[in-house]
Amino acid sequence: MLVRGLDSALLRFTLGNECLKSGEHDIALEHLEQAVALEPTYSAAWRQLGKAAQAGGDHARARRAWRDGLAAAEAQGDVQAAKEMTVFLRRLDKHHPESEDRGSER
Repeated sequence: MLVRGLDSALLRFTLGNECLKSGEHDIALEHLEQAVALEPTYSAAWRQLGKAAQAGGDHARARRAWRDGLAAAEAQGDVQAAKEMTVFLRRLDKHHPESEDRGSER
């Protein structure tokens, strides 16, 4: 579909999810970043972007994705996604405080 020029946030989200499931974190990150670039309010894509970054060991990147995703979810009224990303951020802060961006507030 990408080759045919049928790019979309949903396609990138789906590709990113499948890559994440198969352990291809770098490729998942590329697709999920493109998904949120195409649709910045796509809460589920932000959530998965954070998961892909965390799975790849980039905790600072995961934190940024979840913070941005939390803002997007709150703006869209997506309460469930906001709750999930809040929990992910708390767990990340607990287990990897060294990666916390001290200049940003939640």
